[in-house]
Amino acid sequence: MRTEKEIFDLLLHFAKSKPEIRAVGMEGSRTNPNVPKDIFQDYDISYFVTDMNLFIKDEEWINIFGDRIIMQKPEAMSLFPPELGGWFSYLMLFDDGNRIDLKLVPVNDADKYTEGDKLIKILLDKDGIFPSLPEPSDEDYHIKRPSKEFFDDCCNEFWWVSTYVAKGLWRKEILYANNHINLYVRPSLLRMLQWKAGIGTDFSKSVGKNNKYLSLFISQTEWNLLLSTYKNSNPKDCWQSLFTLTELFRDTALFVAQKLGYIYPVEDDNKVTKYLKRVKELPDNADTIFS
Repeated sequence: MRTEKEIFDLLLHFAKSKPEIRAVGMEGSRTNPNVPKDIFQDYDISYFVTDMNLFIKDEEWINIFGDRIIMQKPEAMSLFPPELGGWFSYLMLFDDGNRIDLKLVPVNDADKYTEGDKLIKILLDKDGIFPSLPEPSDEDYHIKRPSKEFFDDCCNEFWWVSTYVAKGLWRKEILYANNHINLYVRPSLLRMLQWKAGIGTDFSKSVGKNNKYLSLFISQTEWNLLLSTYKNSNPKDCWQSLFTLTELFRDTALFVAQKLGYIYPVEDDNKVTKYLKRVKELPDNADTIFS
């Protein structure tokens, strides 16, 4: 596996050899001093170029970076709409295990590139187009203290969508039920757990992309309960997950409410919990929910 130095040398040597590449930037985890280094870290690199089409129309130049296992070009795909607003990216996994996510950015978009992102480092600037940037910081990704309105909305979303899960399970629509757990119910719990983690760290830390560092900030019991809610291949397990989610959400939200001076919606909790338990006990041929 090529070393970090070898990869950087390769990226910068190529950039220096091409007059159309005027600058090189790096984003992502390799600029973040709080992220532990490991063998799976990507190289998130941006080339600032004077002629986008010169590189896009003839992609032979990409091969200089090594033999690939697979590549994706999101901006050239039909199934997913482009998201980079005129920029172009090559996501490359190489046969030595290294991965480079390489973006082509018009040189005139240099200001746009540095807007609103503190995890940026300029590796090469041939023309001095970038101002002096502060040392990279992940402060923009720290857990944010929720407003009262955010807290209220999170509670409402959790309890409201829990009823959809129950409906799906009674109908034996396991994919429908799981979809609502995965997209709405558990994410509401994860948000509440983030806020609890924020309280414990004075809102000075990040839980990372997709909550990958969340386990560092909650108890082992909470972590185990959370993980148990991902086993939902049959109605019985799905019901158990739903009630585990409600118990963990209740405990977490009560803690957050008490620490931040907010009011937990106890009445919503009680009424919805009663409804969930009722639906779970309904016979398959029921013609009314409450008699």
